[in-house]
This record gives sequence, structure tokens and C-alpha cells, in this order.
Amino acid sequence: MDNKDVGRRDFLKKSVLAGASLGSIGGLAGAQDSDDKPVEPEKEAKVPRRELGATGEEIPILLFGCSQVFDSKYDKMLHRGFKEGVDYLDTALVYERGQSHKTLAPFVKQVKRENIWITSKGPSSRATVESYTKNLDTCLEQLEVDYLDLYFMHFVKDPKFLDKEYIEMGERMKKSKKTKFFGFSCHDGNVVELMHKAAKVGGIDAIMFRYSFGQYGDKELNKAIDACKEANIGLIAMKTQKSVPAEQEEVIKFKSKDFTLGQAKLKAVWADERIDSAVSHMDSIELLDENVAAAKSPIKLGMDDFHQLNQLAARTSGFSCMGCTQHCEPKVAANTRIADSLRYLMYYECYDEPERAKRLFRELPAAEREIDGVDFERATRACPEGVDIAGRLKLAQDLLA
Repeated sequence: MDNKDVGRRDFLKKSVLAGASLGSIGGLAGAQDSDDKPVEPEKEAKVPRRELGATGEEIPILLFGCSQVFDSKYDKMLHRGFKEGVDYLDTALVYERGQSHKTLAPFVKQVKRENIWITSKGPSSRATVESYTKNLDTCLEQLEVDYLDLYFMHFVKDPKFLDKEYIEMGERMKKSKKTKFFGFSCHDGNVVELMHKAAKVGGIDAIMFRYSFGQYGDKELNKAIDACKEANIGLIAMKTQKSVPAEQEEVIKFKSKDFTLGQAKLKAVWADERIDSAVSHMDSIELLDENVAAAKSPIKLGMDDFHQLNQLAARTSGFSCMGCTQHCEPKVAANTRIADSLRYLMYYECYDEPERAKRLFRELPAAEREIDGVDFERATRACPEGVDIAGRLKLAQDLLA
């Protein structure tokens, strides 16, 4: 047994003990207390909220991921989520090539700007202070609003984006009142490094980062999370489902008397009180209702639920690329973009977005998709998750090229 397994087990044990005093489901529609007095029906409750770092603002623990195109006349999902208290929209300039912004704009007007939280992001690829500043203006223009609640530097990989010039840029953005708060999103292999630097330099109000049930025992990540919390940085989890092919998840045959597998994954993230919220890509009323029900439920995961998630993490680690390119890509004598290719494969297999996956994969230069004649053995040995890199890249070629 390695240290990761021990750490995860210790965390799960503490989480379960913390919720051991909870009784059976309360507040459900039609339920009554011991005096037979009617209780408030569940539908009247709202998704719980937590304070985001030191911003002084409370946000719902479930955020609406907006990497999609919405009904610009009247989007039922957005309105239903808003009614339930999911009043935080997480979008980005690159989502659906700007169509996410443009189709969200009518909804924002329908519910009134002051009643909704909007986070958007400017791309970090080859970004500069000038381009980030221009991208913020473009976000406002496309969303047809005067300000954002939070502006993220998107998909940050390079620590240089936390150097003085970018922190000062964020301060200017806030002083201009074009955004209330400033931060960054990251889900590549150097998340820990970025989080530690953010905790030291200051000026970062919030970070969105990859975090799921499969990372509880990651000692270095936990240190980074603690450092950010000590620095009063708000933390938002993404990629909480640790997406792997459905047939692989079915191996453990997850069973719970209280939650679906997807709900259990979210509950596991919320069990970590250092995490202020979790963003979820919800593309159907059914998924929205399922996630809202999990957020509103007072029931905590039991030991058996945690045990099954732990088992799932161990059995499926080889199908989930964590984006840590510093381990694998230097071991390959080619320009193959391993992490990006496997992320697009995930969109195909797990997100039910085949066309998006194919488009993004085909946009990679031919040299960055190359696998023929390339030896990936050393890269596979270096992968912390044990991913069969050659096999997964071959599948990506077959499905997406």
C-alpha cells in the first residue's frame, strides 16, 4: 500500500465520521417531523452556499458550467437552475467559439444582471497583458453586460502568468470595475506549482482547478490546497467526475441507497470543506435535477459509498489523463501532444460531444497528432496514473481523425 492510498483512506474516514451524527433524510416533500407537523417541501429549498475565499460573497456549491450553446429565446435549463439557486454561470470566451456568451446574454437580461453571478475567462495560449485586457472587453461585449463578477486567466499552464505584471493587470481590471474579482483556472500537470505560487504572490481572489474523489490522498495537492486556504483564496473544483469510459466505471457496479454515482462524486468533493464550490457541465434537465438534488440533500456519503469511490479511483486511473505533460511528453522523440489528444478523447467517450472532440483533434497540427513509428514506452512508464498512452492515442486516432 502506498502513501496515496493511506492518505485517501484517512481523508475518507474523517469525512464519514464528520457526518456520522446525521440521521435519515430530512426536509423531503411529504415528510413530517416527530410532531406530525408539515415540513417545508424540498422544492422550496435552495442549493446551499459557501463564501468564496475572502471575497465576502457567497456562491452556490453547484455552479452552472456553460461550455455549450443555449436557447437564446428562453432556456429552460438556465431558468430551472436559477430557480433552484444555481445562479452562478461559468463561461469563457472560447466556449463554443463565443456562442456560449452570446446565447447567455438574453438569459442574463431575463433574470436581471444583479441577480446572477458571471465568471468568464480569457485564453492563456500566447496571452499577454494586452490580450487579456482586450479579451475582458470582448467578454463584456458578447455577454452584453457592464462587468463580470470574476475574470479568470483561462487554462493557465505557465507560472509566468502569476508574475508581477499579470497580478498588477488584475488589480487594474478590478479598479476599472470591469470585474469584481480576478483569478485563474488550471487543470494541467503543474496545478500544485501554480497554487503554491498564487498563495505567495497575492492578488488572486479565486482559483478553479481539477479536483475529484481520485485525488484525496495526493499529499502535494493537499499541501497546495491548504496554502491557498491560508491565503484566503477561493477554491472551485472542476473535472469532479474524473471522467473515464462508462464501461470502465460499470466494473465496480456502484450501489448506494442514497445517491447515483454522479451524485456521489459531487458529494465527495463537497465533503472537503476547503472547497467552496464545484462547477458542473449540465446539458439536460435530468442532469441538472440530479445534481441539484445532491447539492440540497442533507445526507452525507457513508463509509460504503466512499469505499466504492476509492475502489473506482484505483481501478480506472489508467483511463484518466491528468494532463501532467512534464512526465510523459519529454520521454517521446516527437511533437505529439499527448495530454491534449487524450482530453479530446475524453470529450468523445465521456462528455458525449463527438463533434467537438473531432473538431479539436483535427485542429491540432499533423505533427502534434503523430503516432506512427513513435515509441511511447518510456512515456507510459513515466505516467503516474499508469495510462496506456500508445493504446489510448491509437484509439483517439481511430475515433477522431
